[in-house]
Amino acid sequence: MPRKRLKMSTSREVRQAVNRIANMLLNKEIDPKTANAILYAANVTLGAIRVDEIEQRIDELESTLSGGGQ
Repeated sequence: MPRKRLKMSTSREVRQAVNRIANMLLNKEIDPKTANAILYAANVTLGAIRVDEIEQRIDELESTLSGGGQ
């Protein structure tokens, strides 16, 4: 049996994965306990993506501010 993978590297991919899992749950293709575990992982991943995006924005602002003052 081939391994299944959900791409969750971006917020868009997380949203698509959550949609896929919700549809699988509605169609009884996945049990609720497994869906809950995957959705929890998606939520943790989304939180990490948001932190990374905020850190990147802060770095860009700091770079702009330090370069603009000279």
